[in-house]
Amino acid sequence: MVSISLGPFALPLAPLLLLLGVLCAAGLARRLAGPERRAAADGAVFMATGLGLLAARAIHLVLHADSYAATPLAAFDIRDGGWNAPAGWLAGVAWLLWRAAREQALRRPLAVALSTGAVLWFGASGWLGPAAGAPMPPVAVVGFPGGATLTLPQAARGRPVVINLWASWCGPCRAEMPLLAAAQQRESAVGFLFVNQGESPEAVQAYLIDQDLPLREVLLDRGSALGPAVGSRGLPTTLFYDAAGRQVDVHFGVLNAAALETRLRALRQNR
Repeated sequence: MVSISLGPFALPLAPLLLLLGVLCAAGLARRLAGPERRAAADGAVFMATGLGLLAARAIHLVLHADSYAATPLAAFDIRDGGWNAPAGWLAGVAWLLWRAAREQALRRPLAVALSTGAVLWFGASGWLGPAAGAPMPPVAVVGFPGGATLTLPQAARGRPVVINLWASWCGPCRAEMPLLAAAQQRESAVGFLFVNQGESPEAVQAYLIDQDLPLREVLLDRGSALGPAVGSRGLPTTLFYDAAGRQVDVHFGVLNAAALETRLRALRQNR
């Protein structure tokens, strides 16, 4: 699952799972600590989380510095999903170990908090999260304009592909579309499939003309079946598949140029 629906809103799943794990871990640490150390116990958990997030973001930016060089302000756009999870876990665990070594009264509460947070995060992510390596779903789509019905793997044609789920009424979709259109024009090794969700051919045509978007390989998912098939309840959702049709990555929300480039690089390496 990539995102969940809360009324009219769709939210990315990963941050919600992280928040749940941290709150549960902090609550247990506070409960197990003595009355005088409760604030110190849950404070250590929150500090470990903050340091972990900072480390995860910093290492990602260092490893992909060239992708962010053209748009340095994108480094502050944490919506792009750019995190290095091993670095984050290492920094958070190191902080908790340091606090436990300094204060014996915190050792048991922090050990339980760390174990609980890890079980919740990895367990929930493995059960609910997007399945890396999942095969491309054989959802039926229609070529635009006036094309034949085919399955998504047939449209991919054995290439690494970026599959964008979008609609003309979706503001974030409209915001990122010029970036994706430009990437399609310059990329030769990676295909781009623009799968419209539930709109008529007339609505799609009117949008493309109005926005002057030279998109190729636009497909119509008339029943909006692809989102549920990949576990996404909102738009835009962008999926990345290698040449064998295995899911390499997924992003819910607006992509920026740096985030797109880091994922394209991974696709090129998985050709």
